[in-house]
Amino acid sequence: MNFQTWGLSGTLATQHAPDLAFAEERLWHWIELFDQSCNRFRTESEVSRLNRADGATLPASPTLELAVAAALDAGEATEGLCDPTVLPALLSLGYDRDYDDLAQRGDFTPGPATPAPGLGAITLDRDQHTVRLAPGCQIDLGASAKALVADLVADELAARGGVVVEIGGDVAVRGRGPEGPWVIGVADTLAISGTEPRISLSAGGVATSSSTTRVWRAGGRTVNHIIDPRTGACADGPYATAAVSAASCVAANAFATAALLWGEDAGYYIAQAGWSGRLVRRDGTVEFVGGWPSEEVAT
Repeated sequence: MNFQTWGLSGTLATQHAPDLAFAEERLWHWIELFDQSCNRFRTESEVSRLNRADGATLPASPTLELAVAAALDAGEATEGLCDPTVLPALLSLGYDRDYDDLAQRGDFTPGPATPAPGLGAITLDRDQHTVRLAPGCQIDLGASAKALVADLVADELAARGGVVVEIGGDVAVRGRGPEGPWVIGVADTLAISGTEPRISLSAGGVATSSSTTRVWRAGGRTVNHIIDPRTGACADGPYATAAVSAASCVAANAFATAALLWGEDAGYYIAQAGWSGRLVRRDGTVEFVGGWPSEEVAT
């Protein structure tokens, strides 16, 4: 089945047809929980209340705990480059509304680029079930949260058989499809043509990040949503798109995002972590890292 959520398209499929209804129920269960907890565009979501707390410690629901823990893990795995504390930099660039509205706004004058406070500005206490942000810190959990939803749904369904969950290009795979390994299209843009190269997967996750998809105009130039926490500026390195295959969708998402900020060192970091990748330079040149699955051309 195909679906829409958070302004993104998604796909859900199961090895056994009778399991699809249960899979759909679990998908929407998790999407609703994460929407209530992690959607920064909902003024009364947990993350919005946390971002307004100005240093106060707040109770955290199990969903928010999961999301914050996943974001912290992603940041630590990427040496701080996949950082949820970049929200002030995103807001400074104008990403203060749904992307569809943002893309229609036209050029405007952005605020100054400032480095993110970093992971140390987040205190998650999983014994007391609380979370605290340092004063002035604000977080955006969107990227890691959608990857986590894909992993959670896939994990729940895995005992019943094979399942694939895709949300906005982030894919979680468990087990096989009806006719063998799942076949996943790897797109460099949001415009799916059906001719994208395809890879086969039976476990883990694959995620794609691009500095050329979610873009808008600010200060007379094109900017994007991939923020370098070291500077507060958007990604402008040698790679336009990075796809990473890893043990989970959350890990794949983190390394795909960080790859656009590591620049020429992206392949080294991906390989050192034991993952594989597909890196596309701005001139369209494709480079493969590690044991990236063999690609087939769609017919």
